[in-house]
Amino acid sequence: MSFNFADHAGFLIDLDGTLTAGHELLPGARSLLTAVEGRFAIVSNDSEHTPDQLARRFREWRLAVPPERIVLAGVAALEAAAQAHPGGRLMLLGSPALRRMARNMGFELVEKDADVLIVARDRQFTYGRLAAAARAVRDGAEVLVACPDLSHPGPDGYPVPEAGALAAALFAVTGPVPHRVIGKPQPALFEHACRRVGVPARYCVVIGDNPVTDGAGAAGLGVPFWQVKPGRLPELLRETVMDVV
Repeated sequence: MSFNFADHAGFLIDLDGTLTAGHELLPGARSLLTAVEGRFAIVSNDSEHTPDQLARRFREWRLAVPPERIVLAGVAALEAAAQAHPGGRLMLLGSPALRRMARNMGFELVEKDADVLIVARDRQFTYGRLAAAARAVRDGAEVLVACPDLSHPGPDGYPVPEAGALAAALFAVTGPVPHRVIGKPQPALFEHACRRVGVPARYCVVIGDNPVTDGAGAAGLGVPFWQVKPGRLPELLRETVMDVV
């Protein structure tokens, strides 16, 4: 099967397992980003970092990926919460970087009486935080899950827990409750990325390693999905017509 870059105007590219594994750039990532320069956005269920953090990481690899071309589930969850609860009381299971961003957006970060609860990737997740989040749910806080992923592949091949695993723990305590999932495969993250590229969705292609998130997201948009196995991007590139118009 041949994949022709010239057939598509925009490329929505997954991060973990496609371009990177932890802090490592995967084989083929540099060639891919060079081939689609100016025509791509990174679309990731990353709910720990900010676009500025990841743009700095790419600069360390001598790759120019502007922050505005990095669309992340954690940031999208904050934006969704800000739209529904501007300046509201937010309980955030998330990273220090996301907490700083939330404060800069005008949220009051709280541990009780929250208007909204965001479940993101939280390396400091504890029994106490789980209990507090369960109380927030029972007290009526709106629940936003940054992404449904239970894990993503780490550089050593072992799974790295993700926001979906934390949400699963929470719902095991509370029982089923209404909640909104922000990240892939929901279409909003992909549609936002298309706007960043400046290309209608119908002219885009999704490139990623996970058929459950990337593939289902592509199907929801009605666009092609180019699947790669983690670390096997060079195989796709060998089957790709690299001519760029």
